[in-house]
Amino acid sequence: MNVVTREEKKFLISLEEFRTKSHYLDSLLLQDEHNGTDGYIIRSLYFDTVYDDDFFEKLEGIETRRKIRLRIYDPKLDFAMLEMKQKQGASQKKRSLRMTKADAQELIRGRYGVLLNYKEDFAKECYGLMQYKCYRPKTIVQYNRKAYIAKENKIRITFDNNIVATESNFDLFSENLIMNPVLDKFNVVLEVKFNGFLLDYIRQFINSINKSELSVSKYALARQQSYAEL
Repeated sequence: MNVVTREEKKFLISLEEFRTKSHYLDSLLLQDEHNGTDGYIIRSLYFDTVYDDDFFEKLEGIETRRKIRLRIYDPKLDFAMLEMKQKQGASQKKRSLRMTKADAQELIRGRYGVLLNYKEDFAKECYGLMQYKCYRPKTIVQYNRKAYIAKENKIRITFDNNIVATESNFDLFSENLIMNPVLDKFNVVLEVKFNGFLLDYIRQFINSINKSELSVSKYALARQQSYAEL
């Protein structure tokens, strides 16, 4: 199991600014090993309670809240990461557990008992929470990410674009998912993720961004589409 605690700053920037900032970071930071030419794909299936408690707590800015998701980086892979992100004040705590593809598919079907086959306490915590609060799959979100890492203290700067989602098909491993845009394709979400402090040159980079901070999450963007239609 992996545990990460950090702070996050988010900004909505233009595609043009993304290209400029990305070119600047090419010579300043290390590129994520998975980047390739155009970054890499992230696909996440989000769970929520019957009454969408996590979604509404996000919209209302509740100080302590959570998100539970299954994440993959390629539908052809035989595993997924079960992740829980918990917001605690300014800090974000993310715990993740690698699961087999078969077990991940059982979770999607609502059969949470497979979590009891894992020795980690985190798996048992997820089982209890998802069973008690009746968590169910709500949406799949996919996007392209280009990521950079500061070698001094592993600060991560990521650019996410082409954000699409579906609330009608929860087959996380499908290679033919039909998804719809939830953000203008000419917009990019820039995130700075750090633990403890920001290096001065990273702070200067943030100050050079022409936009104010963004609070909405990709999960919220995906779910707002359906609520807007009600």
